[in-house]
Amino acid sequence: MPTVILARHGRTSANASGVLAGRTPGVRLDEVGTEQARKAAERLADLSLSAAYTSPLERCRETAALLLGGTGLKARVDRGLNECDYGDWSGKPMKELVTEDLWKVIQAHPAGVRFPGGESMAEMSARSVAAVRSRDGAVAAEHGDGAVWLAVAHGDIIKAILADALGMHLDAFQRIVVDPASLSVVRYTPKRSFVLAMNSHAGSLAHLADQAEKPDEKLGGGTGPRTGKARRGRS
Repeated sequence: MPTVILARHGRTSANASGVLAGRTPGVRLDEVGTEQARKAAERLADLSLSAAYTSPLERCRETAALLLGGTGLKARVDRGLNECDYGDWSGKPMKELVTEDLWKVIQAHPAGVRFPGGESMAEMSARSVAAVRSRDGAVAAEHGDGAVWLAVAHGDIIKAILADALGMHLDAFQRIVVDPASLSVVRYTPKRSFVLAMNSHAGSLAHLADQAEKPDEKLGGGTGPRTGKARRGRS
């Protein structure tokens, strides 16, 4: 049962200016986003990652490169992690989109929404969940159940993956917050999935390398990660 770290890309100029970037090409990290990604990389400094995948969009590829730093590991593109295709809404200011009737539906019933000229949120959820679960199985087959791997994607993509891992209906996924450069952690097992962290911004994740405590065997709150042990270096 590998562990996947879900990283949202750092802030972009589109985020800062209130524009729905979608799949618009050329949207990159701004100075704040670059620094956010560098700080997130520090949280992975003592963790050996077995694999890394990223959305094909520039802002995610840039974030992945910063997170992986000098490890020698390069993120491979997985189109299943691509941003939602917002269609005609892509590139428009949020202050205009919130006045649309569809906006209210997106907040209350996202599972029933299809963006004009784009994909439905149900399609987005299905392909992103399928992508991360498929990659998780491949990582387990190649690197073993103790492996930890990285997936760099977008806010709605990570929210959909987390909602699935929590057993939530897609209509409830708007309750989940995923900030730029935040890290969330999921562990899949044959019986169920476990969400170990959501929208976190601080603290080393080195303890993920030690999976001595099996989630399926926990009673109550469990014992938590071990402390005071030497951690494995990054490869």
